[in-house]
Amino acid sequence: MNFHVIIPARFQSSRLPGKPLAKIGNKTMIEHVCQRAKESGALSVTVATDHSEIISCVEKAGYQAVLTKEDHPSGSDRIFEASQIIGLVDEDIIVNVQGDEPFIPQQNIRQVAALIDSNNTKMATLCCRIDNQQEANNPNAVKVIFDNNLKAIYFSRSTIPYVRGNDEKSVFSKNNHYRHLGIYAYRKSFLGDFVSWPESNLEKLEKLEQLRVIENGESIYLHVLQTTPPAGIDTPEDLRRANQYCSELES
Repeated sequence: MNFHVIIPARFQSSRLPGKPLAKIGNKTMIEHVCQRAKESGALSVTVATDHSEIISCVEKAGYQAVLTKEDHPSGSDRIFEASQIIGLVDEDIIVNVQGDEPFIPQQNIRQVAALIDSNNTKMATLCCRIDNQQEANNPNAVKVIFDNNLKAIYFSRSTIPYVRGNDEKSVFSKNNHYRHLGIYAYRKSFLGDFVSWPESNLEKLEKLEQLRVIENGESIYLHVLQTTPPAGIDTPEDLRRANQYCSELES
């Protein structure tokens, strides 16, 4: 199975400025992500960024980085520009690994690429079960519902499905709710189609770019993970926990 990993890494972040360069242990966040991507066996690992400091950091660590435009409306647009720069062709499989997922298991990267490679699908992603109401109600935890063929029906920041007339314990013990993980795989040709479509109505409302795919009549296939991977980094508190987790791994 051949695939390429592209990691979008914007310098600015409203809750954690300069996030890709934040230190976790003795490495920057973006270095950790690059290492996970390399461990997956990808043919190439490329960081797509808008900032020269991130370029320098990545290249010093021995990885490839390309400078992309600052004003991309989404990470997918940034990834498509990077795929053009590094010369990928239409049939190449691209895995979009978020730049704030320093502990993503390398097997998760391979799993999402395999969905494209083996099923001849255009776009794929991952999800995991939610087992508590706090996470289900958290708008930063994106929820997904899917059909019997593991094709996404809808993504939302709201709690979906809404389960009427059940107590909390029974609801979250029956595999009713799933959290979407922000990793995608697609052929370069489909990514080109995706970024050519205008921002869709539901995408604007939920601030979720994957809804653009569904609104344009295309499918996103899922693999349900049995083990929930460590969470990404969005806030200073997340960064503190990441450093604690890193310290525990190294001890």
